[in-house]
Amino acid sequence: MTLPAPTPADSLLVAAETVIAPDAVHTPGWVDIRAGLIVACGAGEPPRRPDHVFAQSTLAPGYVDIHTHGGGGRSFNDADTGAAVARITATHLAHGTTTMMASLVTAPLDEFERAVAALAGLVEEGVLAGIHLEGPWLSPVHRGAHDESLLREPDAETVDRLMRAGRGCVRMVTIAPELPGGLAAVRQITGFGAVAAIGHTDANYDMTRQAIAAGATAGTHVFNAMRQIHHREPGPALALLEDPTVFAELIADGVHLHPAVVRFIVESPSRPVFVTDAMAAAGAVEGEYKLGALDVNVADGEARLADGTIAGSLLTLDAAVRYAVHTAGVPLHVAVRAATQNPADMIGLPDRGRLAAGHRADLIVLDANLHVTATMQAGVWCAE
Repeated sequence: MTLPAPTPADSLLVAAETVIAPDAVHTPGWVDIRAGLIVACGAGEPPRRPDHVFAQSTLAPGYVDIHTHGGGGRSFNDADTGAAVARITATHLAHGTTTMMASLVTAPLDEFERAVAALAGLVEEGVLAGIHLEGPWLSPVHRGAHDESLLREPDAETVDRLMRAGRGCVRMVTIAPELPGGLAAVRQITGFGAVAAIGHTDANYDMTRQAIAAGATAGTHVFNAMRQIHHREPGPALALLEDPTVFAELIADGVHLHPAVVRFIVESPSRPVFVTDAMAAAGAVEGEYKLGALDVNVADGEARLADGTIAGSLLTLDAAVRYAVHTAGVPLHVAVRAATQNPADMIGLPDRGRLAAGHRADLIVLDANLHVTATMQAGVWCAE
């Protein structure tokens, strides 16, 4: 199909066969946009002649990825931060992701601090939505693709150092709360206004509940890199999924989770959040890569360390939505919410993730197979 011109407009009315609004699915529906913001979204006939009509298509909010390490051959840990970020965001934008948070894997503390400070500048410019620290306060038992020699127990001085390096741009920190000082660190992280997410953890059920009581509000890629469920020791996953105040990340790529588990998480009382956990090979050729300091082999659609440990994914959020709908049987509007509204709410982005008045005009057009055929970011149609 021919895409709309990649230029801004003061006023646009976009109509489609289906429009996924926050609390309803309009068939047909329309979105009214002025000066880069949505001013109205409704069902039925549009209030005036539309500028663009997408027949046999679905309008949805632009995808919001809050856990991504890279793409297009680059990583957020790369030293040339600006060039790396430009490549990563362009790679995922081509798949409908209009809002992205940068995730960092564990690195030497000085290097970690440098990366946080550099990324903070791009958050302040509006290029990124925030920074996610995945490490260094993780369990060696469930370290996943993190260098064990760089993991450490949380202490107030180090937490303060990294959070201040972010100048208020660190929106999320993954932490194993069972580590000495873990619960105090949860309180310290949330005191900075960031989300404390439980992950890479050997915490049991009771410790996870204590962490939630201390202020943790999320689970990092639930079931992956954490103690598993046992009928006499339910572990962290059950404590996270049974709590309606908790956001539960999941990686719906067919590698990290069985489709029945994807459906189980989505149907749990917690609020599901689709993330990619993508590493550099997402949107790039397979081969040999680095994730932090570790060597990763990418082959047959999977990224793994030499010992077979999964090392992130090759996922984009459009593929996650397709997998959830077509393979796991998740209703489309629920899958879209998990890739838009829920992640925006999780990290406190009040103007993203919804086709509703007052929100930034980020939207995507999906064909019958849920492939992205057009993307708008802040009221501007993006190039194909």
